Amino acid sequence: MTSPQLIEMAQQAAHELLLWVGFGTLVGLAAKAIMPGRDPGGAVGTICIGICGSVIGCGSLLLWDSSMRITPISGLGFLTATAGSFVLLLAYRVLSNSYFVEPVDGDLKDGDSVAYRRRRRRAA
Repeated sequence: MTSPQLIEMAQQAAHELLLWVGFGTLVGLAAKAIMPGRDPGGAVGTICIGICGSVIGCGSLLLWDSSMRITPISGLGFLTATAGSFVLLLAYRVLSNSYFVEPVDGDLKDGDSVAYRRRRRRAA
């Protein structure tokens, strides 16, 4: 038979997991709304960026002051998690080379508009 404490621990773990997934989704959406331009990834990518950014943001805040208790629902936790997700999304864009653009024509005359294109990777 299962003990009541084991059932209580399983329910608490499921509650924490669902709380972090929901919180990660909101944080990922907030970070993608702040970041200008097209965003990589879909719904699963948004959730993963939000959850990982929450861990990075809240973990870095705990490095500064270990006496604080960070919860996903708190305002300070939301701000730090959004900042962590923003940094993670920025690093992903820079490493995937989708953040920088270059001009199409190198020789532009005065008054010409600039048309930009994304860099493409060459196949090895």
